[in-house]
Amino acid sequence: MAKAPMTKGQIVDHLSKKLGTTKKVANGFLDELVALSYKEAKRGFTIPGLGKLHVASRKRRKGRNPATGEEIVIPAKKVVKFKVSKTCQDAVYPPKKK
Repeated sequence: MAKAPMTKGQIVDHLSKKLGTTKKVANGFLDELVALSYKEAKRGFTIPGLGKLHVASRKRRKGRNPATGEEIVIPAKKVVKFKVSKTCQDAVYPPKKK
């Protein structure tokens, strides 16, 4: 059975123990990292060894209303995407040997 993802409290607890700081300092660091990533996402925000946040444009496309089956047009928009780094990908799913 799959284990549940870590909560923010568990992440803060882990960081505080690993770095030898208080939970308040670790929580402040995590909050600042998240705020900075929101602010810089438009220009591309890279967390070395983890991945990169960037903005991508989606084209206008056709879709269907699932309730009525009516065809609708979904307008173009900008979305935030996260591209996982190769280092992270290889750490989570090691490449198969041939």
